[in-house]
Formats: sequence, structure tokens, C-alpha cells
Amino acid sequence: MHSLFAPAMRKWLWLALGVIVADHLTKWWVSATLDYRDAVPVLPFFSLVLVHNTGAAFSFLADAGGWQRWFFTGVGALATVILLRLLKKHARDTRMALAFALVLGGALGNVIDRVRFGYVVDFLHFHYRAFSWPAFNVADAAISVGAALLVWDALRRRPVEDKPPTPKHAP
Repeated sequence: MHSLFAPAMRKWLWLALGVIVADHLTKWWVSATLDYRDAVPVLPFFSLVLVHNTGAAFSFLADAGGWQRWFFTGVGALATVILLRLLKKHARDTRMALAFALVLGGALGNVIDRVRFGYVVDFLHFHYRAFSWPAFNVADAAISVGAALLVWDALRRRPVEDKPPTPKHAP
């Protein structure tokens, strides 16, 4: 087993760090540019809107009274430990390592928000007529792409088929 900072791991850790940096730069820009709940139409189906999510994905448990901040922070910290172990184990498997690095960077990006602010900054809002997707951020997008890669990898891997025993020839 190789070290967490072995050459095979470095590019994946840099990618995770890149996700965190991109996530926080975009959150900083939106927070500095927009007032809370202000929406700026960009395309007929896409707007930038500054919202604070105290819950999990799709604002799950957002109105739970505050305990969810530390619960989701703990879940994120535990996920980080698990993801680092999985990344270390699969560092040479490009698709798996890419997926784990994206999820790791996204998870840490949102954990940092929860620790700093008590909420996650969301700002990407897709909508069409009466349909509206909950606002999300770069970290959420990285987690989603990483999860999709993991599903794709799981569907592409074929189980090793048992070979029938070779018959013994009689003398």
C-alpha cells in the first residue's frame, strides 16, 4: 500500500483541492455580487441566485432547528476519511480515482461552508416554466459527476464468470 501523498495520489489530491478552490471562489464571487435571494437571469432556463442551505441535498432537514449543521459536518468528515481510503486504494484506476477525487473535493467544499457559516452557499438555479431544480453549487456538481462516474463504473464492470472445470481425460 502506498502513502497518502505518493505520486499516484498527488494528482487526485490536487484535483480535489482544485474543486474546493473553484467552489469557494465562485461562492465568494456570488456572495460579494448578489444580495441574499437576489436572482439574476442568465439564460431562459438558468439564473444565478444567492441562497443559504442549512440542510443537505435539496434542502433536506433545512428547518430542523440547527442540530443538522454539526450532523452534516460530521457526515462530511466521516465521508472524507472513507473517500481518502478509497482514493488511496484505487489511485491507479483512473475512472474510480477521478470519481472519488470529485466527491472528496465537493464534500470538503460544503463541509468548509458548514463549519464557517452554518450553511452551504448555493447559487446555480436551473428552471423551466413551472419546473424548478433546487439551487446548488460547484461542490454539489462535482459530487454529482463523481457519483455518476461511480455508477457508470459499477455498471461497466462485469463480474468474473466462473469457468467450468476442465474435464479430466481418462487414460
